[in-house]
Amino acid sequence: MQPTPASTPFSVWVEFQIKPGAMPAFMPLMLANARASLSREPGCRQFDVMQPQQDKDTVLLFEIYDSQAAFDEHLESAHFKQFAAATAQMTVSRRLLTADMVAGSPGRDKNSR
Repeated sequence: MQPTPASTPFSVWVEFQIKPGAMPAFMPLMLANARASLSREPGCRQFDVMQPQQDKDTVLLFEIYDSQAAFDEHLESAHFKQFAAATAQMTVSRRLLTADMVAGSPGRDKNSR
């Protein structure tokens, strides 16, 4: 059975370029935001935080939501708004890519970890 567009998972890739020297302050806030998203948002299936080995001033996020609407709710959440305000002066840039899920690994979500 093919998923309907309303039930198709929605994925988000975010790349943050962090100001030199700001990572020690940025990362704990990022991790708290990720934990809050997973624990408080029923529509957040996955929220991975990564740091490239080649660039320690970059943070990558991979997030999966039940839908575009669930992601929109994430952007309106108190914990996200608090994170965005607290880190605004720590970032050089933020690049966001969104995508509809075409295929994925079964069982890879917040409930299977």
